[in-house]
Amino acid sequence: MVFFRKQFANVVEWEEFRDDMIFWKWTNREIKKGSKLIIRPGQDAIFLFNGKIEGIFKDEGEYDIESQIIPFLSTLKGFKFGFNTGMRAEVLFVNTKEFIVKWGTKNAINIPTLGLPGGLPIRANGTFTFKVNDYIALIDKIAGVRNSYLVEDVKLRITAILDQLLMKWITKEGKDMFNLQANAFDIGKGIKEDLDMEVLDDGLTITGFNIISFSYPEEIQEMINKTASHNMVGDINRYQQISMVEGISSGKVKGGGAASDMAGMMIGMNVAKELMENMNKGEKEQVKEKPNFCPNCGQKTGEGNFCSNCGKKLV
Repeated sequence: MVFFRKQFANVVEWEEFRDDMIFWKWTNREIKKGSKLIIRPGQDAIFLFNGKIEGIFKDEGEYDIESQIIPFLSTLKGFKFGFNTGMRAEVLFVNTKEFIVKWGTKNAINIPTLGLPGGLPIRANGTFTFKVNDYIALIDKIAGVRNSYLVEDVKLRITAILDQLLMKWITKEGKDMFNLQANAFDIGKGIKEDLDMEVLDDGLTITGFNIISFSYPEEIQEMINKTASHNMVGDINRYQQISMVEGISSGKVKGGGAASDMAGMMIGMNVAKELMENMNKGEKEQVKEKPNFCPNCGQKTGEGNFCSNCGKKLV
């Protein structure tokens, strides 16, 4: 009798488990007396009967369906343990982990930019994360008509609207087109909120959206790099001074012995001369213009540098 029972028993488990699979449905088979349910780490098992959720089991382990599962189900009344004929039911296994997906723009996005009639072509890349958060919506919209669902399916849906969302949030509030990386957090936050609304009805939620980098056409990037380097240096004279000092300290002046010392001394003299000239230049720039009236006696000034009435120095 025991042998007769076991030949009808089966194991309800996720047989085709893949890390990139969001859910998989055990279906079109009979649950027999003596059958077992196996739930692995990171999985939830949802029992369905006539399209309705009858029970959700989240704790990993091996369960006897007759004694541990059926008592918690509400409508599987047709499952009569006095017979060896089983009851048809579906079990949906859901991957509960958070999925990480890499994304990147396939083609450049032409962002409207002042002075560029065709727009500024920009590419971007990054990651987004999502997970299942509503089993009822997932079953109604997707699992009801599919036996499995992959991360690639979600990625295709997201990337189909990503270009429009990037354009929307890049151009919002007049962002600096040549320094988008500084605004990457705000842009990503806005896109995350829009994407979350897009997949909400499917029982999914976007838990994060990150922009790793923006890229420009080569000539635009060179211009940005030059502008940044000039801003860091401040002025060309200071850049030359820094370059001279770096040349000495880094040992780029070679030749050994007296020759090296002489070269270093000459460069040092040039640096000193350059510094003195800049100091004198600065002092000259600070010289005030001669006043029209003497600040001491009020006499109108003439061509000289001293007041003709009281002799006070005017400049």
